[in-house]
Amino acid sequence: MKSSSIQSKVALPNSKEVSHEGHILIEKLELKNFKKFKDETITIGPNGLSLLAGGNNSGKSTLLQSLAIWDFCLTVLKNEKGEGALTSGYTGQGVGLSDDEFSPLQVPSLAHLWTNLTNQVKGADGYTLSVMPTWSDADDQEKYLEISLALANDRLFIKQTRSNLDIGDRTPRIAFVPPFAGISAKEQRMSVAQRRSLTGSGLIGGTIRNLVFELELENQRKRNELKGPKGRIKTSDLRKLRDSDPWELLQSAMGRYFQTSLSVSPFNDLYHSFIRVSLVKGTWDKTRIKKFPKFKPRDLMAEGSGFLQWLSVFSLALDPETDVLLLDEPDAHLHSSLQTLLLSELESIASRRGKQVLLATHSTEILRWADHSKIMMFKGSKVKYLGNDAARMGLFAGLGSEFSPRLDRLKKSKALLIVENESDARFIKIMAKKIGKPIPDDVVIWAWTGSARERKQLYLQLSGDIPGLKAVSIRDRDDLAQAQVDEVTLRDKSNSNDIADLKLRVWQRRYIENYLLCPQAISRAAKVNLEDVQHYLALAHAIVVPQNFTAQNVQQVIKDARAKEIFETGENSIDNVFSISKFDIADELLPKEVCEDVKVVVDDILAMLE
Repeated sequence: MKSSSIQSKVALPNSKEVSHEGHILIEKLELKNFKKFKDETITIGPNGLSLLAGGNNSGKSTLLQSLAIWDFCLTVLKNEKGEGALTSGYTGQGVGLSDDEFSPLQVPSLAHLWTNLTNQVKGADGYTLSVMPTWSDADDQEKYLEISLALANDRLFIKQTRSNLDIGDRTPRIAFVPPFAGISAKEQRMSVAQRRSLTGSGLIGGTIRNLVFELELENQRKRNELKGPKGRIKTSDLRKLRDSDPWELLQSAMGRYFQTSLSVSPFNDLYHSFIRVSLVKGTWDKTRIKKFPKFKPRDLMAEGSGFLQWLSVFSLALDPETDVLLLDEPDAHLHSSLQTLLLSELESIASRRGKQVLLATHSTEILRWADHSKIMMFKGSKVKYLGNDAARMGLFAGLGSEFSPRLDRLKKSKALLIVENESDARFIKIMAKKIGKPIPDDVVIWAWTGSARERKQLYLQLSGDIPGLKAVSIRDRDDLAQAQVDEVTLRDKSNSNDIADLKLRVWQRRYIENYLLCPQAISRAAKVNLEDVQHYLALAHAIVVPQNFTAQNVQQVIKDARAKEIFETGENSIDNVFSISKFDIADELLPKEVCEDVKVVVDDILAMLE
């Protein structure tokens, strides 16, 4: 085993290098004794975006880290031993590193890379940890490269232990972005090989300016080529360039989402030591930023972590030199609205450019809207893609961040109320208090817009972890046929349900707001005459509220009224005409004005606590 520096054999900045066309994508990953995975084979969707989801310490980051370490070790072996060290016929020694030369991720000690910190096995040669991805080459032939690690006397040794590669075979080019990697204060000009070396060493933050510089430089080359002798680009060619060129796409994303553009200063290695990339703020005008008149461009370092995380992710996603992009919670510093945009943009880039993006996330906003076939679930020792849309419900039971406090409460109370949104629960609680049956805080509220079938699946997933769980699900009838709702119990007849501890209920009236169309309560809330309210409802919305408004067999016109629109939509809405909210009206309800349907649901909820 030989010790050496990982930076000793990189190309010079002015060396000529050629980017490869087509991308090498990973199809399978075999892990042995790596952190929590003792002996695991994981299938990876080879095309487009995959979302890695699961609870804390479920293995999401571990999978990404294993590939980052594999790429780091590949770089070291190639630099120190030459390309032959990666091929099937190699029989030489491995390469030894000190702990300060190991940079793809931070660990308390190198022993933490091994399962249960067990890095020595009797009778073995010491190389007890291995990572082996498998991929297909341009001829659709399966290729693999296993790299193994050993730890002896606080030194890490790496070696190729299984391979079918030949000299000249390409391997996947991987970039790993941990949760906000940050950027360095200054960047010298680097060659592609130097950037790849730093990327493989987990030092993405030191290459972003170089990457932006390369994207802009290639864009200028294309523009000059398209201008030709006439000195201008045809409109059709310019449109194609803007739709496909990485620099154009990056600038468009920066402009649309952050109202900024990137400005790269000219670089000449005779005069300049560092690459300068500044930020220009202004207003986005379809294809470019119109700079604010008095804005002074500033260096990227001045920007917030959300913007820098976005820039790092997008630059690497668009980089022609990246085949596989590993992202560990890139949404951590982003607003929820930007999280879904991030997902959409990455999915588009990955599919259009034939790249592979593996993104670990806890974001329920991202997981809620992603196609289930793109979600890889980590649970226990199992790692697999979701087989159907309903299966995503089980994810939320295992997610930590947003749901763990709620799940802790649910394990104690075993009483769950599933509503369409938090405001529905607020209405129910207000009306329950009016009739002298307040709902205790022990009842856990779960806002979910899913169908009855999806809610049933959610209950089954949760009850698997919480024995004895009871649940009431209540949702608007919307356009469901009246005959599909039991007039007395509010049971949802559209979905079969034989689970005694799960009550699937539907409001008989179109929306929960229909139970607030009480002229007397509206009159009190708005401090106007009852006759004025009745006249308004009849004239503006063609509704005459009958005396039996609270009854379950109230006239169908009251059940079918579009109360959401009546309360909030247009100049004739209650909100606009009387300047009161739905909650103002709910607060003014008298016990005798609370509808029978509401009382049925309240009784169902309280029965869970008996």
